[in-house]
Amino acid sequence: MSRSATADYGRAFGMGLIAGLRSLSAPALFSATASRQRPNHLARTPFDTLASPRTAAVLGALAVGEMVVDKLPKTPSRTIPPSVIFRALSGALIGAACCEDQGKPLATGALLGALGAVAATYGAYYLRQAVDHKSGLPDPVVALVEDAITVGAGLGVMHGV
Repeated sequence: MSRSATADYGRAFGMGLIAGLRSLSAPALFSATASRQRPNHLARTPFDTLASPRTAAVLGALAVGEMVVDKLPKTPSRTIPPSVIFRALSGALIGAACCEDQGKPLATGALLGALGAVAATYGAYYLRQAVDHKSGLPDPVVALVEDAITVGAGLGVMHGV
């Protein structure tokens, strides 16, 4: 059932990118997918909790909350150090879980997930600023488009599209 190593590592990096866009979306999307996966490849691993429907529901609610908070005018920049660190940790966690799910080395998945998260954190920040400036659209509108891209791309990564 395992795919190629390139696909598995690509999934870890891709979910890291999603964590860089919205830090809780990567865990929420991974958990939602893992909770429906049969057989559960994460059983009896450190990531077993991510395959729980209850965890998937909680992470999903938190991810929606993060998307709402992102639209508020006083929300701090995603590039402040605590935010970058949290996004990198989120990417590392889900990158490692992606690799565990496919029997690949956890450290490689964690590294790829963290790198993807940091790259997307800064890339999306500067892209969103440029789109805001050039389009003249209000930032919350641009943020909604970013949310849609995050969810759509995350589902694509999780389902191998």
